Amino acid sequence: MPKSRQELFACLDALGIAHTTVEHAPVFTVAESQSLRDQIPGGHTKNLFLKDKKGACFLVTLEENAEVDLKSIHTLIGASGRVSFGKPEALMDKLGVTPGSVTILSAINDPAHEVTIVIDAPLLEHDIINAHPLSNDATTSIGRDDLLRFLGHTGHAPLILKVSA
Repeated sequence: MPKSRQELFACLDALGIAHTTVEHAPVFTVAESQSLRDQIPGGHTKNLFLKDKKGACFLVTLEENAEVDLKSIHTLIGASGRVSFGKPEALMDKLGVTPGSVTILSAINDPAHEVTIVIDAPLLEHDIINAHPLSNDATTSIGRDDLLRFLGHTGHAPLILKVSA
């Protein structure tokens, strides 16, 4: 059973990680979330749930306006051949979220470490990182270093690479 938003927040609290969350109407795309920028400072994320030809899964988290060449990203992230978007069923199975709610914070729902977390290095130039708290009707702000500490707590050592164009 995937963790709830409250369980995510309890985990962050237990780790002593400061976080703030702004509730809003559900947003499914970066374009839809643009109106929130004035209310929520920091780096805003977009996420790609990818699968390679051998079935390995990757969660790539980038700054919202970053562009990625899906035809060549596999060479950077260590995938077996080209990647494609993972199916919604795999997304729910591996990370406990639905399309539109994909978030780096869903690492909490991958205790078997079946998903490789990839962070685009330029995103980490922001002191504050913003991500959905497991659903797309809110945005949670967390410090960059605290995000990395949270990922470590979940057992994920993210690949920090320049994957954006």
